[in-house]
Amino acid sequence: MGFSRAVGEYGSIVIIAGNIPFQDLIAPVLIFQRLEQFDYAGAAVIGTVMLLVSLASLLIINCLQSWGNRINQRP
Repeated sequence: MGFSRAVGEYGSIVIIAGNIPFQDLIAPVLIFQRLEQFDYAGAAVIGTVMLLVSLASLLIINCLQSWGNRINQRP
């Protein structure tokens, strides 16, 4: 759950990361750079990919938990 939340996190990562220009690019910093360049479509694409990765990881975790619960309930 922490991984999927961290993938979707934007604000605190932008403040902490990005100390070395063009060497430590992460997705939230890249979104911020795209927005500064008025490339809204590029920023939206990166944000959508981050959202889909976060959603997929949450769905996988949820499916694994329900599968584990079904296995543990069998007599």
